[in-house]
Amino acid sequence: MPTTNKSQVDDFVAIEVCTEDQDMFEVGDKIVYPMHGAGVIESIEEREILGRRQQYYIVRICMGDMRVMIPINNVESIGIREVIGANEVEKVLDLLRKQEADITDNWNKRYRENMMKIKSGNIFEVAEVVKTLMLREKEKGLSTGEKKMLSNARQILISELVLAKGIDQSEIEDIIDSCFEL
Repeated sequence: MPTTNKSQVDDFVAIEVCTEDQDMFEVGDKIVYPMHGAGVIESIEEREILGRRQQYYIVRICMGDMRVMIPINNVESIGIREVIGANEVEKVLDLLRKQEADITDNWNKRYRENMMKIKSGNIFEVAEVVKTLMLREKEKGLSTGEKKMLSNARQILISELVLAKGIDQSEIEDIIDSCFEL
């Protein structure tokens, strides 16, 4: 199982997959696939695709009941990492509860910055996107594009918190909503 390297980002811990002496993930491991969310490795299979044989992780993403094949050789470049531990869930929720956020008025800039944060796969960056967009929605409303981005970021966040805490999706949604008094 890969080890995690923790480094301080603002007041929160960032999780990065450590590339030194990285072992393969195993069946049953809970992982995060950036831009898709968290899931569980169901199997490791060798497949031939476009004339190339390689091993793949078959992952069931917990939100939407989607299955994805991830080439084992691409895990590092894709940014696959372990789901955060239960102790780090509170740090994510603390970030959501802090109601201050630096929200730029420039829609284009805000969208690009938020997309970079989501693509990073870092739970704290994704939580920051959810927080800023939810606060902006309460204040001024969101464009159609930002509403979709909020929905996607929220699903990614919820999927990881569900696996990290081992509780139901609706319970996690209620916890997140309570951070914003919705």
